[in-house]
Amino acid sequence: MSTAYLTRVVSFTAQHRYFRPEWTAERNVATFGTAGADHGHTYQCAVTVKGTPDAVTGMVVDLAILDGILNEEIVGRFDQRHINRDVPEYGYGRVVPTGEMLCLDVWQRVAARLPSGCSLSVVRVQEDASLYSEYRGE
Repeated sequence: MSTAYLTRVVSFTAQHRYFRPEWTAERNVATFGTAGADHGHTYQCAVTVKGTPDAVTGMVVDLAILDGILNEEIVGRFDQRHINRDVPEYGYGRVVPTGEMLCLDVWQRVAARLPSGCSLSVVRVQEDASLYSEYRGE
């Protein structure tokens, strides 16, 4: 049987700031511009899994299982939060919460929890209509 792909999109609203506390104010502004101030987004996070559909159910993964994983690892971690202040991995002086870094984080967390028979293909974190990041496990 052939490989099939399934994408689920979840949303969360969060604030963040691009900032390195060890840098001067001038360097932060030069590097991050307006993203260096607290600001928020209504994020869309698309997670695509791949695998061979089950011969009986026709599914690559049970959607209820995937939804549970995404609700815990994405929505539950980020929704209605200030990412720098409320998610320890992104605290000031740690990882800057860019879309790229959120993709890598989501990939690692979701991939570790997927049932056998499917794997991640793409994680996409979209901040607005004109800006998104993707990670494909490369």
